[in-house]
Amino acid sequence: MKQRTILREASIKGKSLHTGEEVNLTLKPAPENHGIVFRRIDIIGKPELKSVIDHVDDLVRSTTIADGHAKVHTVEHVLSALSGCGVDNVLVEMDASEPPILDGSAKHFVNLIQEAEPVEQDAEREYFKLEEPISVTRGNSSIIALPHDGLRITCTSADDRGIHTQHLSLDVDYESYLAQIAAARTFTIYEDIEELLKLGKIKGGSLDSAIVIKGDKIVSKEPLRFKEEFVRHKILDIIGDIVLLGKPLKAHIIAVRPGHALNADLTKLLREKMLAKAKTPEPEKRQAQFIDAHESSLDIRRVLDILPHRYPFVMIDRVLEIISEDELIALKNVTINEPYFVGHYPGRPVMPGVLQLEAMAQAAGILLLKRLTLGDHRIAFFMSADKVKFRQAVEPGDTVEIHVKLTKIRAGKIATAVASCKVGGKVASEAELMFMLADANA
Repeated sequence: MKQRTILREASIKGKSLHTGEEVNLTLKPAPENHGIVFRRIDIIGKPELKSVIDHVDDLVRSTTIADGHAKVHTVEHVLSALSGCGVDNVLVEMDASEPPILDGSAKHFVNLIQEAEPVEQDAEREYFKLEEPISVTRGNSSIIALPHDGLRITCTSADDRGIHTQHLSLDVDYESYLAQIAAARTFTIYEDIEELLKLGKIKGGSLDSAIVIKGDKIVSKEPLRFKEEFVRHKILDIIGDIVLLGKPLKAHIIAVRPGHALNADLTKLLREKMLAKAKTPEPEKRQAQFIDAHESSLDIRRVLDILPHRYPFVMIDRVLEIISEDELIALKNVTINEPYFVGHYPGRPVMPGVLQLEAMAQAAGILLLKRLTLGDHRIAFFMSADKVKFRQAVEPGDTVEIHVKLTKIRAGKIATAVASCKVGGKVASEAELMFMLADANA
């Protein structure tokens, strides 16, 4: 997918939420790889602030970025709208320190972007694709980010009394953002207003620009736009705050009672992962390995050559004997250092039955891959298990012998096998397994 900017300038004006200033905001086209940059034209030298998490300065009820003496408050709604509309490169000029709050949503900024007309550029858009789960917590608020091919946000919004708890899960793209997120307005608890005023906040706030929750009543100039408007606005804020990562994100974010500080914690952690990955050279693609006809056993290095699995999911330490094309015996040494023993179970560690099944499946996979020839780049996918029985516990210190025998291969694509795990000659578990051979590069 290509990077995008806007075709022409577009401007909007209004009052800022926290400072109460009147402000003119103009979106201007920007070149490839420019990113989203704010320019303060009311300050001598017209300083520019790049939208990255390193510049975050204040997170009390909004997100503020700062660089030197220049600051821009409450950037999240503008950033959210630009992200939702798929705009990567733009210059945001302002003649005050905070964008206009308008109706408290991102709807008017979306309209402004559409007026400016997003256009594709020549450069490819670079995403950061999360590869491992991460989480952050603050008190009773938490966010988990999981690997996902796209951006999905699952959010639970709640106040301390539990009256206005709302939940929503959404795959975020251009259509869903415009229809389900952009128009959701900011909100506050009535009891928090006095404290916010003492902090110098919400000087420009009104019922035109926010929803006020007073007890079990909703106070606003217009009715709720969505049944779950509060959680939708929380998702709007998350989208805006993670723009500060510096690249579009592919992940599934699961948030419980999020706020700008928690969003920033997550974005910092994501940026650390992104920068660390950028410094790590890409590993060479592993070439498909095959079992030679003369090999009757395999050590751990050969096992890793053949299986695609890696720590902590390699369940075969060696192949003791390849009896025939259809039968082998493999070995797994079970030690107290296995990562799953931390929680399964403290005080009485037992190897999970599902991992015994996985060990059988990996051994059967080796047998299937033994049948492949040079140039046949396929991989064995475990499809199902039948007649599974667990007969005794497998504990740290046990040596598990995995016996596998292929029973049928249909059309070179579907295979079945019988397998068992034995400890001290006694069957600990057994099953009938089914596999599919598929293209490894698909």
